Amino acid sequence: MLNTNLRKTVAFLLASTVLSFGGTISGVVLDKKSSKPIPSAIITVDDKEYRTDEKGAFSLFATKEIGVRAIGYGRIFSKDGGTIYLESIRPKALYLSSYGATSSKILGNAKRLIRTTQLNALVIDIKMDRGQIAFKTSDSTAGSIGAQKSILFRDLPGFIDGLKKEGIYTIARIVCFKDTPYVAAHPQSGVKRSDGKLFKDNEGLYWIDPSQKEAWKYIAAIAKESAKAGFDEIQLDYVRFPDRKGLRFAVDNTPSNRTQIIGKFLGYMRSQLTPYNVFIAADIFGYVSWNESDLGIGQTIGAVAKHVDYLSPMLYPSGYHVGIPGYRNPVKANYEIVKLSLDSALKKSGGSPLAYRPWLQSFRDYAFDRRQYGSREIGAQIKASDDFGSDGWMLWNPRNSYSADGL
Repeated sequence: MLNTNLRKTVAFLLASTVLSFGGTISGVVLDKKSSKPIPSAIITVDDKEYRTDEKGAFSLFATKEIGVRAIGYGRIFSKDGGTIYLESIRPKALYLSSYGATSSKILGNAKRLIRTTQLNALVIDIKMDRGQIAFKTSDSTAGSIGAQKSILFRDLPGFIDGLKKEGIYTIARIVCFKDTPYVAAHPQSGVKRSDGKLFKDNEGLYWIDPSQKEAWKYIAAIAKESAKAGFDEIQLDYVRFPDRKGLRFAVDNTPSNRTQIIGKFLGYMRSQLTPYNVFIAADIFGYVSWNESDLGIGQTIGAVAKHVDYLSPMLYPSGYHVGIPGYRNPVKANYEIVKLSLDSALKKSGGSPLAYRPWLQSFRDYAFDRRQYGSREIGAQIKASDDFGSDGWMLWNPRNSYSADGL
């Protein structure tokens, strides 16, 4: 099992996430199991990023440590001279809130499922939906705006290190533009209503105007600290404009402006995270897979895909309020919703199915017949993702209540 291999690799310290060199270096990146070359593997040196050619080869000038990673593989590598080996991994994750991850009962259940099923990864809230930061950050902004009221991780690097020693792939979820503390402290940065007053969503929460670049620095600071703490991947959520008509932003509210802003933000985040050799993912609406427009939120497959390592469409059948072509009742077509949505997205982006890792539904339906999502429904979604060839998948349950159903 991949999970077992990764655990052994970490336990015996056979590999590293960075490699020290001096001067001009050349090498080749290969699949550890097959010894086949890995084209487009990512080589990072400080704030620069390079790619291997179709033969997995690279040549560059480096006086400091380099990092190596590739889509469908981990960041941990072994080396033999100029040959670097990466081990493939398909993260199959559970979502845990900050509260869940720091609850011995909830985390214990998640670890039990990881030990006894195909699961091998966790998505953990770091910058939460209400703008709180779950660990003590060195960024002064967080403290000044009141985003440090719930310090749940007393030793975040130690926590992540503990998970890695158990062979668990770790993903930090960073909620980007939904942020009440930041907007309350900086109202000029908030999304406005047509009357000029600050916009609140249905939860009564403020949103950062994505075109306000000063706020980007704050989001990046939290993401960089998460990368430093040891997370394998930074997942950017709510990386969009609010899905509400009649709002005002610092730029004209047009599809072109919205998609350009989201693309520029993701490009900025990638540049900021490059020195850490960390994977970058972005959550997108499920219907983005089908629509040519930006759905009024600035998300299109093209605007997002070119800036991230992984696209994570939220393919919850309950969220498909009008279904998809040929399937008007999505909760009765769990396989088709996931498989056809991924197929549609891939047609728009090109590339490899490994650039996708979807969110799947592991919670009770709220929009159609109120069915409980159990083995049949969860299993159908997982099979669809696997048949597509995605780089794993992630299960979402807002209460962090999981069982072995479907696994």
